[in-house]
Amino acid sequence: MDYQSLIEEVYDEVKHQNLKGKVADYIPELAKVDGSKFGIALVDLDGQVYGVGDYREPFSIQSISKVHTLTMVFHAFKSKLWSRVNVEPSGNPFNSIAQLEYEKGIPRNPFINAGALVITDALVSKYKDPIKQTIEYVDELAGTHCVRIDEEVKKSELAHSERNTALAYFLKAYKNFENPVEEVMEAYVSQCAIEMSCEELAKTFSFLANNGYSVFAKKQILTETHAKRVNALMLTCGFYDESGEFAFRVGMPGKSGVGGGIGAIMPGKFSIGVWSPELNEKGNSEKSIKALELLTDKLQFSLF
Repeated sequence: MDYQSLIEEVYDEVKHQNLKGKVADYIPELAKVDGSKFGIALVDLDGQVYGVGDYREPFSIQSISKVHTLTMVFHAFKSKLWSRVNVEPSGNPFNSIAQLEYEKGIPRNPFINAGALVITDALVSKYKDPIKQTIEYVDELAGTHCVRIDEEVKKSELAHSERNTALAYFLKAYKNFENPVEEVMEAYVSQCAIEMSCEELAKTFSFLANNGYSVFAKKQILTETHAKRVNALMLTCGFYDESGEFAFRVGMPGKSGVGGGIGAIMPGKFSIGVWSPELNEKGNSEKSIKALELLTDKLQFSLF
C-alpha cells in the first residue's frame, strides 16, 4: 500500500473543499492558534512514518490524552475501575453536569470530562508524581522524548476550570473521588495541555493498532484483550456526542480533542494523527474528520 500517495491525495482533496469551523475559544490560549493549520501522519505496523502538511508541528492534544491516561490505569485497577465509570456513549455534551447528577456520580464513559476526572483521580492514587509519570509514559509510547506541556495553555485551562471543578465536587459528593480536587485538577489540566505533533501522536497510538504491542516502546503495553476494549471505547465514545456519526462515516476507533487533533487506528494496519484546529459545533475538527472519512473510502475498508 502506497500510504504516502494516499494521504497526499486525501490532504489535497480536503484542502480544496475549503471546510470552515471555529477554533476553540473557551480556553483563551487555544483561540490564538492559526485555524488554517492542517497535517496528517500515518504510521504503519513496522514503524514507518508517512506525513503531509503540518504533521511535524506540535499542537495541544487536549482530550486525546484521555486515551493515554486510561491505558496507564487500565490494568492496574482491573475490574474495580469499571465500578467507578461506565462504558456507554453519553449522547450529551462532554462537560454535562446534569447527566452526572442523574446517574448518581458514575460517569457514562472514561472520555467525557467527568469520566476522565475519575481516571485522573485513579492516576493520582496510583502514581507518586502523576504529571511526570504521564509524560514519561507517553514518551515511551512514542519511542522518544517528545512530550511538552504548554504552560500557558495549562494556566489558561486552570483559570477557566470552574465547570470541571464542579464535576469533581459532584463526584466527591457521590464518594467516587479519592484525592483532593485541586491535586487532581492540576494533573488533569497538565495532561490536557500536552503538545505533540501528528507524527508523535500517531506513534503513541500505534500499539492500539497492533494488539497492544508498541514497536516504539518495544514491549507489550496492554494485553490483546485490553487493547480491544480501549479500541471499542474509542469507537463508541471517542467523539463526544458525535461518536455515532464518526463510526457511521469513518468506521475507525479514535479520539478527538478540542485542539483540533484526532488520533485513530485501523487494527492490524496503521495508526494515524490528524490536526486541523477549526471545529464543528460538536467540538470535533471539520477537516480531520473529513480526511479520515476520505481515507477509509479510498482504502475501501474500515472496521465494517
